[in-house]
Amino acid sequence: QMQLVESGGGSAQPGGSLRLSCAVSGFSVDNYAMAWFRQAPGKGREGVSAIDSSGENRYYPDSLKGRFTISRDNAKNTLYLQMNNLKPEDTAVYYCNVDQYWGQGTQVTVSS
Repeated sequence: QMQLVESGGGSAQPGGSLRLSCAVSGFSVDNYAMAWFRQAPGKGREGVSAIDSSGENRYYPDSLKGRFTISRDNAKNTLYLQMNNLKPEDTAVYYCNVDQYWGQGTQVTVSS
């Protein structure tokens, strides 16, 4: 059974950091690009970052460059998102995506 399970969300103060993980089971991610999306209250789902199957090529929207870092460990079938210098506008549910599969999401709340 294909399953993506995100973890690492929670509360942080502005300027703080969180590291999200997405553990994949049921298939190997070796040959798949992987991505993080997020959805803030009252807004649509937006892309946060993506990484190709080798991990050599990464994508970030301009608004997040320099603060977020995506990485993967194919041996562990896991995707990561390191989020630094968090801002209140980063508050959202963060989702992991591989091919047509989605995780259940993990809540990130940034407030003082």
